[in-house]
Amino acid sequence: MSREAELIAAMTPLIADLAEDGNGAVALAGSRGKGRSDAQSDFDFRVYADAYRGPEVRQTAAWQRFDAALRRWQAEGIRMDGVWMRRYAGVQRDLDSWLAGIVVPKSFEWTIWGYHLPTDLASQQIIADPRGLLAGWKQRLAQYPEALRASVLNQYMDILRYWARDYHYESKVVRRDLVFLVGLTGKLANAILQTVFAFNRVYFPGDGWNLPMAAELERLPPDFLQRMTAILEPVQGPDTWRRQRTELIGLIADLEAMIAA
Repeated sequence: MSREAELIAAMTPLIADLAEDGNGAVALAGSRGKGRSDAQSDFDFRVYADAYRGPEVRQTAAWQRFDAALRRWQAEGIRMDGVWMRRYAGVQRDLDSWLAGIVVPKSFEWTIWGYHLPTDLASQQIIADPRGLLAGWKQRLAQYPEALRASVLNQYMDILRYWARDYHYESKVVRRDLVFLVGLTGKLANAILQTVFAFNRVYFPGDGWNLPMAAELERLPPDFLQRMTAILEPVQGPDTWRRQRTELIGLIADLEAMIAA
């Protein structure tokens, strides 16, 4: 048995026992759920239940057993921060909104661009699912929702069109306003990636593996990976920011043409 399999076998019953009925659903998300893990990847466990032991779960014997095991694995070099405890009803409510094309914004410190529920649910590895709800969510997400696609394309193409034409961008380049330009580059890169994934009816990966996964998409602007890499890793020089802006505007124009075709 591999170390990953040993970890999952050891931690799953302890995680499931955090639920009030001792029978929570357990999944593994993040890069391991996506099948993209490497030596830097941690273990992102999720547990789902109607309610948790308590009134304060972290003061219960179940939590103490989980925490003790967690610390033992961490002492052996396993990267695992803990477990994200979620309630079925809250996830179901948010999923209904996403499927209807209403993005439910959630920000956590460990995300850069916010938490994307469809990505998490569609890609997570189901370990224990006593009520079959996790499998049901996956089934609902098996086909990319057209309402969500339209919503994402509208939202992020509006951002891209605005900045491609707004004179403030050119002004910041002339002034070499570095903090603004670095921030805007990240904002536009995210909008571009959100757009290409939605256009291809593939869930946005989240914060990790965006460019490698984008390179696997069927429909992309010409030389997309090379152009995005050049934008994000610009060659330094006196016209670095002007060249980057020009390349971004050109890529946005190609996105518009691809969507309109």
